[in-house]
Order: sequence, then C-alpha cells, then structure tokens
Amino acid sequence: MALMKIKFTQKKRVKLAQGLWLMNWFSVFAGILVFSMGLFLKIELRKRSEVMDNSESHFVPNSLILMGILSCTFNGFAGKISYDSLDPTKFAKWKPFLKPYLALCFLFNTLIFLTALICFLMRGSLENTLTQGLKNGMKFYKDTDTPGRCFMKKTIDMLQIEFKCCGNKGFKDWFEIQWISNRYLDFSSKEVKDRIKSNVDGRYLVDGVPFSCCNPNSPRPCIQYQITNNSAHYSYDYQAEDLNLWDTGCKDALLRYYTNMMSSMGVVVLFVWILEVTVMIGLRLLHTALESIANPEDPECESEGWLLQQSMKETIKLMLDTLKQLGKTNQVEAGAEGGEPTPTVATVS
Repeated sequence: MALMKIKFTQKKRVKLAQGLWLMNWFSVFAGILVFSMGLFLKIELRKRSEVMDNSESHFVPNSLILMGILSCTFNGFAGKISYDSLDPTKFAKWKPFLKPYLALCFLFNTLIFLTALICFLMRGSLENTLTQGLKNGMKFYKDTDTPGRCFMKKTIDMLQIEFKCCGNKGFKDWFEIQWISNRYLDFSSKEVKDRIKSNVDGRYLVDGVPFSCCNPNSPRPCIQYQITNNSAHYSYDYQAEDLNLWDTGCKDALLRYYTNMMSSMGVVVLFVWILEVTVMIGLRLLHTALESIANPEDPECESEGWLLQQSMKETIKLMLDTLKQLGKTNQVEAGAEGGEPTPTVATVS
C-alpha cells in the first residue's frame, strides 16, 4: 500500500504546482538568510581569532554558508520544475531527472538538519578553543614591542571592556602571568628584584590586573593593584567586599555570546529544514500525480500521488534486500578474481 496516497484533480495539481513555485522562492530567500548568518558568524569569529586556538570554530559558519548556497541552487531549480509542470510539453523534459533530483533533495535535507544540530552541539569544542586561545593571548599581553604581538594588549583590553569580563576564567588568572612589560620595570628597585627572584621562572608577578578589568559601575575608585592586600587600602576587605572588577571570566562571556548566537541560528536553520522537507514532499506528490495520469491526452482526468509507492516497512525491507543482493554480488566477484588456478594433470606417454 502506497504511503500518503492522495487523489488529485486537474485543479488540485495546478494549485499544488503554483504553491510549490511560491514556496520554492520563499526557500530561496531562506537560503540567502542562512548564507548571511554564516557570513556574519564567520566575521564575528574572525574579529577575535587572536584569542582562539584553532580554526575548528569556523566549521559552523562554513557549513551555514554552504547550506545557504545549496538551498538557493536546489530551490531555484525546483521552482523552475514546478512552473514547467503546468505545461505538459515543458514538464516532459524534466521527467528523467526528477528521481535523481529528489534523491539529492533528501541528501540535502539530511545535511541541513545535521547543520542545525551542529549549531547546538559546538559549545564543547568552542569552549576548548577559547580557553587555550585566551590563555595564550594573555601571555602575549606584555609583548607590546614584539612584531606580530604588539596588537595583543589592545585586543585583550578591548575584549574585557566590551564583554565586561576579566581574565580567562576570572581576574585571578592575571596573578599567574607577567602582564607588565620589562620595559616599564625599574630593575634597580629592591621590590622588583625580590619579586623576580621569588619566582622560579624569573617573572614579575603581582596581585594586580589591567585597567580594562575595572567595573565603571562601582562607586569606589578601581583597585587594580595589591588586590589581596587589605592593609594597602582604606576600609577594604578582600574576602568580604565585592570587588570593583568584572567578576566574569572572558571565556564564559565569549562562550555565552557565541553559543546564544549559534543557538538562535540553529532555530532558524530548523525552520528552514521544515520548509525544505515540505517542498520536497510536495514535489514528490506532484511528480507522482503527473506520472500516474491514465490518459495523457486528457489532462483533466484524475490521478493519484504518493510519497512512497509502498509502505514504509515494505520500502525499508526492499532497500535492505537490495543491499544484501549487492553484497552477495561483490562476494562472488571477489571469489572469482581471487580463486586458485585449476591444477593441470601431466600425462605420461
């Protein structure tokens, strides 16, 4: 028994073809939207590529761009088929290509669904990328005189100001690296010498943070040096008081920003996928309805359209039988090629 079997009159076939033509052009605009989202996300990721460890994060925007291009191509082609189906003469030239085209549509819809899932599942990979990238970026903060790294201070400062964050996981990350350049250290000072000697790697570490970590909403002037020293500041308790620094790490701030963006894009792609599946089903019904016209000379006669010629269970069983048959054929061919030669018997005269 055919799956989703529907009877069509001439009027219903025309309405279906016109509706599909309109839906395909909606899908073309949806494809342009998906392409634009991918391009926007790619630009946003490239803006902060200095604090990202690898290019894996660009997999999502690249997938969106590709799906957008394919969507415009497939739906533009399907729109032409739907329009030509109103004229039997024009539609006749499309008949040999419809089955392969519908198979490609099914593959495309599978890919666009996977792209939507990827938008929701890339958080873990993006988190690792940001963690390592920010860690490396903070190490180069002080290298303002080093070619290729002189921009890193500005990048990190602008990042912390824009996203209202401090450090990688928190402001204490700055305590573990030397973020002040040697150029601005007085090596004749006893305090500087003692700090460098007290560190195994000979780094100048302080319990301070860059100015960009300061929260301007705090009523108190920013305390960015000697943060853990209560006696260095009047009426100050490091453990009990809310510090006037951003308490969110930049990894969490960026991760939240990008995951929210990709989740929103994932929802849009899911809606596009539903639209694409609807168009594919409609095109299949139109194809079978036109193919099953009993008398081609009488275009006004009734016909039947279906999604699958057999039920889902029978279709799956047929596919499995076909695969098994192909497997057996391959085994026979392999045995024939790799078989031992037939031994010859020598005759004694």
